[in-house]
Amino acid sequence: MTVAPTVAPRPVTPLGILAVQLEHLTQQIEGLENVDANLKSQLRQASELANGLDPYINSCTTPESPALAALVKRTQAENWSKRFSDSETVQQLEQEMLSGHIEGQTLKFFVHLTRAKRVLEIGMFTGYSALAMAEALPDDGEVVACEVDAYVAEFAQQCFKESPHGHKISVKVAPALLTLKELAAAGDVFDLVFIDADKAGYVDYLNLLLDTKLLAPNALICVDNTLMQGQPYLSGEATANGVAIAKFNQAVVDDPRIEQVLLPLRDGLTLIRRV
Repeated sequence: MTVAPTVAPRPVTPLGILAVQLEHLTQQIEGLENVDANLKSQLRQASELANGLDPYINSCTTPESPALAALVKRTQAENWSKRFSDSETVQQLEQEMLSGHIEGQTLKFFVHLTRAKRVLEIGMFTGYSALAMAEALPDDGEVVACEVDAYVAEFAQQCFKESPHGHKISVKVAPALLTLKELAAAGDVFDLVFIDADKAGYVDYLNLLLDTKLLAPNALICVDNTLMQGQPYLSGEATANGVAIAKFNQAVVDDPRIEQVLLPLRDGLTLIRRV
């Protein structure tokens, strides 16, 4: 394992970006003498409101398990700047791709609430969300995790060995569409699906799920990064991922087969069910 230099994670959610911008503005305004004191006070309050929300939510949420905490530390210690994913994708790997505590606990709740026994994950990275969901499954439950990058898949599997729930996770190393077609052909059915892979593939993943029998009758689909740092609703030029997410969100809105809600959780989490 190559150890990365200690660098604070960059903000990758609309709230995180807003909090950093407000903090910088507050620091700049505080140093100006000819600025109304009330304006300075309001800006300080706005900055405090934005910067305090995520830490407070974190403190009020059930702590992550020791195995998940260890997985986070291993992911943060890896020098992802030196490693790129396989030729199937051009996306660079980075520690900010980790789902994290709040989203992991949310997914665990969804597993409990749906009483899921079989979970499909499209895009695993180092396995935080897969392991979080596995912790909520019964002992005979299973998470089938799709990951295109062989190095990341092996990295995650080493982490799973440190958890008593790791045996519930089966990793499929291949392009996700290929794996989904194989699972559909084999008659596999899933109660919950979590999509957190290449953003350009989101529309294809959703359509394949809806066009096959992979989904159980009351299955829940959870889709990550559907706010994409605010790019789908901000003015200005978006990145390729921002464009892909905007396209996906509109496709979801226009699809009469489903109903959905977009939750402002971290970088956006859309919940989808077939109607």
